[in-house]
Amino acid sequence: QVHLVESGGGLVQPGGSLRLSCAASGSIFSLNVMGWSRQAPGKQRELVARIDSGGSTNYADFALGRFTISRDNAKNTVYLQINSLKPEDTAVYYCNADATLRDRWYSRGDYWGQGTQVTVSS
Repeated sequence: QVHLVESGGGLVQPGGSLRLSCAASGSIFSLNVMGWSRQAPGKQRELVARIDSGGSTNYADFALGRFTISRDNAKNTVYLQINSLKPEDTAVYYCNADATLRDRWYSRGDYWGQGTQVTVSS
């Protein structure tokens, strides 16, 4: 299994910045695509950005320009830098990882963290 733990959320004023982190642990052979999604109150979860093991990235249209996803493969960690935060960025931010396990079958699965709350308010 793979355990993902997000951190870095909190209360921030409009215009501020946050850097979210998500550390993966467990019986990991490799982490393939990792990503961040968010879910605002009363809304469906939506993809923010994702990054593959080679560093190639994809962003949702709303995330272009203010969000930057990155990863440190040596630390099994993915980051999300968010700048110029807006009240509409308020949401629970979740990371996920497409992981191959270090087991006899090299099982592959999609794993999710518990989320970290980001609140943008003055």
